Amino acid sequence: MIKYICKRLIYLALTLWVIVTATFFLMKKLPGSPFDAERFNMMSVQQQQAILEQYGLNESVPRQYLKYMGNILHGDFGTSFTYTGQKVSTVIGGRIGPSALIGLQAVLIGLAVGLTLGIIAAWRHNSGIDYFTMIVAVLGVSVPNFVAAALLQYYVALKWGILPVGFWTDWKCSVLPSIALSFSATAMIARFIRTEMLEVLEQDYIVTAKAKGLSPMKVLMRHAVRNSIIPVVTILGPIVVNLLTGSLAVENIYTIPGIGSLFVDSIKANDYSTIMGITIFYSAFYIFVVLIVDIAYSLIDPRIRLAAGKEG
Repeated sequence: MIKYICKRLIYLALTLWVIVTATFFLMKKLPGSPFDAERFNMMSVQQQQAILEQYGLNESVPRQYLKYMGNILHGDFGTSFTYTGQKVSTVIGGRIGPSALIGLQAVLIGLAVGLTLGIIAAWRHNSGIDYFTMIVAVLGVSVPNFVAAALLQYYVALKWGILPVGFWTDWKCSVLPSIALSFSATAMIARFIRTEMLEVLEQDYIVTAKAKGLSPMKVLMRHAVRNSIIPVVTILGPIVVNLLTGSLAVENIYTIPGIGSLFVDSIKANDYSTIMGITIFYSAFYIFVVLIVDIAYSLIDPRIRLAAGKEG
């Protein structure tokens, strides 16, 4: 098992290196400059050289890359061009809170609603609730989260005045963004758990449990739901990451000072250091979640744990 985890860590580290390298060189192809063109052109040649040297832009791109990779190994992600004098890690750290809050709430909403709808739809197959769940699933996958965010903002906030329109003043401001983000997660989980449960309900041990005289509720909770939820772990990783990265547009719609809005603003300003820092953060987070899902699933499913033990 330990050997299996170590091998996974090596693969994930190589993946992160490829992502960082590709992003670095692609970013250098972006049009424009991180500096205000008008003000920069008004400076003397000596002043321009001093600024370029301060940010390490006076060297060749390969040398910049090697220097940047060396700094990353020491935990230095550079200085932000937009937030003068502030380290990229400090800027990102100050924006994690709002993004983490709406992301966590979206995951919890998606799990609660998705599991409930999927379980009821499978248990009442071909009934009204089953058809309703399928409609919700199709809409959740088809409608982008920024469209759902705009609709919720217009009806719930502007028209009905139930929740704040946007900004970030208190906890209530996080409710609508979380609901908007949870649409796709709810749809994916509902469809997945419904499909798994329909398959489980046809297994022999379910028939045996019913033959023993167990009540329908006990058969549902002890056998059907328990065995259907295990595979859901495999899709939780991508769902969590998609909710975090999917907040790019939603945070801008609701004016939330999170990582998503910071990423969009950094791209607009060609803030190379911040773009790289956020890309590394997103990539590392995704890789970490994938690793946790792999380990969790191997612990839950004895067959995978046995295979991993043989590899070790």
